[in-house]
Amino acid sequence: MTTEIVGETPRLTGRQRKHLRGLAHGFEPLVYVGSAGVTDAVLAAVDGALLAHELVKVRLHAPVAKHDDATALAAGTGAALCGLLGHVVILYRPHPEKPRISLETA
Repeated sequence: MTTEIVGETPRLTGRQRKHLRGLAHGFEPLVYVGSAGVTDAVLAAVDGALLAHELVKVRLHAPVAKHDDATALAAGTGAALCGLLGHVVILYRPHPEKPRISLETA
C-alpha cells in the first residue's frame, strides 16, 4: 500500500474512497456524536477507534451542519473522509506501524 500522506492526513483517490466505502458497508458505527457535537472527548474516541480499526463509521445525532462535523472529525483525527451517508461518516487512517487495509494505487 502506498498512500500519499500529507502531514498526517492520507490523500486518497476517488477509486480508493469508493473501495473503502464498500469495505465499511457492513460495519456498525463505533462512535456516536451526541447533541454537543464534535468535542475533544469525541475526537479522542474516534482517534482510538481509528488506531484499532483503521476504517470506522461515526454516527452523528441530529447534526446542525453534518458536512462541517464530518470535516471537523477528519481534520481533528488526521483521517481521510471517505464518505458521508445520511448521518454516518466514514473515516480512514492507516495504522502508523502495521496497516491492515491495502489500497490499490493508480
